[in-house]
Amino acid sequence: MAEKLKVDTDEYYFRRPTKEDGGPVWELVREIGNLDLNSSYSYVLWCEVFAESSIVVEHKETQQIVGFISGFMHPEKEDTLFIWQVAVSSTQRGKGLATKMLLQLLEWNESVNFIEATVAPSNKPSNYLFLGLARKIHTNWKISDYFKTDHFPAKDEEHEEELLFRIGPMRKNKNKRMI
Repeated sequence: MAEKLKVDTDEYYFRRPTKEDGGPVWELVREIGNLDLNSSYSYVLWCEVFAESSIVVEHKETQQIVGFISGFMHPEKEDTLFIWQVAVSSTQRGKGLATKMLLQLLEWNESVNFIEATVAPSNKPSNYLFLGLARKIHTNWKISDYFKTDHFPAKDEEHEEELLFRIGPMRKNKNKRMI
């Protein structure tokens, strides 16, 4: 069983998710409203099966989950963490929480040399998040075409193309706490 790491800051607990977090994570994503909302089952499963490459943030005062990143190790690129969803409660935005979650995931997963994510061009917060991360950790980034609109079902008229962000290689500094 995976070790359930927990990092304590003044305002938050950063930790790996458990299956018990699946319901609250689903509620967080639903509350945010601008992410693709998957079934509650998928979040329970994700929090159980992909806990090693995902993170939840619990607000100390309210004990509510206010942040979540779902990620997985890319099956064809052993050193690449693929980020699927980044969720931050509207009450916690503007505090750098998404960046702190990504940095914590990198600290927990030392084998990660690259981060990848797909981002719609109109999703400015995610564009800024991933480019800002690359700048913060002083590494390279590459943005390329990935999913075109015709990859999505015709019924999904609102889904725009997704660009692939690739960030890395990571520079390792074992003596520095990232968050």
